[in-house]
Amino acid sequence: MTRVPITGIGIVAPGAIGIAAFRALLGSGETAIREVERFDTAGLRAHKAALVTGFVPKEFIAPMKMRRMNMLSRLGVSAAKMAFDDAGVAPEAGTGVAIGTSFGPVQTSVDYMQEYVAKGAALAPPQLFAESVANAPGSHIAIEHNLRGFNLTVTQRESSALSAAMYAAAQIAKRTVPAALIGGVEEVNEMIFSVLDRVGSLSAEGMRPFDARHDGMSIGEGSAILLAGGNGTKCYGWLAGFGIARDVTASISDWGDDHEAVVAAMRAAIDDAELSVADIDAVYASANGIPRADRLEARALAALFGANVPPVVAVKGVFGEYSGGGSIQLVAAMLAMEEQSLHASYGFEQPDAEVRFEVTRERRNLPLRHILINSISAGGGIVSAVISREAS
Repeated sequence: MTRVPITGIGIVAPGAIGIAAFRALLGSGETAIREVERFDTAGLRAHKAALVTGFVPKEFIAPMKMRRMNMLSRLGVSAAKMAFDDAGVAPEAGTGVAIGTSFGPVQTSVDYMQEYVAKGAALAPPQLFAESVANAPGSHIAIEHNLRGFNLTVTQRESSALSAAMYAAAQIAKRTVPAALIGGVEEVNEMIFSVLDRVGSLSAEGMRPFDARHDGMSIGEGSAILLAGGNGTKCYGWLAGFGIARDVTASISDWGDDHEAVVAAMRAAIDDAELSVADIDAVYASANGIPRADRLEARALAALFGANVPPVVAVKGVFGEYSGGGSIQLVAAMLAMEEQSLHASYGFEQPDAEVRFEVTRERRNLPLRHILINSISAGGGIVSAVISREAS
């Protein structure tokens, strides 16, 4: 595909508001996963999550506009403003918006239904209903910046953000739009947390991707929006290729065991970037601490690269799964490309028996030309992407 530059980044992450704070978090060797205080977790197995703290929406959104937005939309609109500010450009009217979210505004839906039951349809607040749809953040972003290009929201669990990025990059390459805001947004609430806990997805101690002690994931939230294309003078790296596949052995809420489907997506992304497997310098893995998911990806990496698996980074142990609809993982890889330095894989100490390759344990400087990024979803969705340091 025609490579597309990333010219601005805005981020509201667990433990970090803004790109500078996020760089510092990734370099600190610490995790943003903490004990949950937002709601009661008594009676549940898990008690930890990666939650956004210190976020003040009025620093980014005018108060009268903010009143019409739920928290999910506030996260997305704030990150979008940061992305334009970071790029140092004014929004172009033709810019598109492509956003991913795993679950969308669940809390708003809960609030609306409570009002509906208590007051009836005639008195339930219509604004809550309007904000209960998954594309509310993308719509608010477009309204805030007068963006008239395409407006797409993807809900595909863990691979939502990369799916949205794939669509946007293709449209920019075809010159349908001059630029696009891509990324994702997610919010943690009590309902989603308790459901994931009861189906056994959440870790009791915190995420340990690829580690022998992995027992589940920790859910995260936030928003990361990247400006792709446009006239900005800054460039973090280039979206170079995408691949997509489906694991038909997966159930609707779990991972399957067809590692060849993951291989197909990775190979397609590499081919789309007009590269060879040997050109990949590092992998930012989808691994999230769920044993079945980690092992599926481990088998796929071994099958694709053989004995020459490049260094693998499992960065979700820092900010949790679902964070920003998966877009925070993409930002981490972009920053690694810009800084020429791989991040540590927080929570990884002893490799699982099926992990027979190097997973980073500490920050590591090395030449990075091309990085492969994986997003493997419960339900069987698989999206892989390649980012590159140069335009060709």
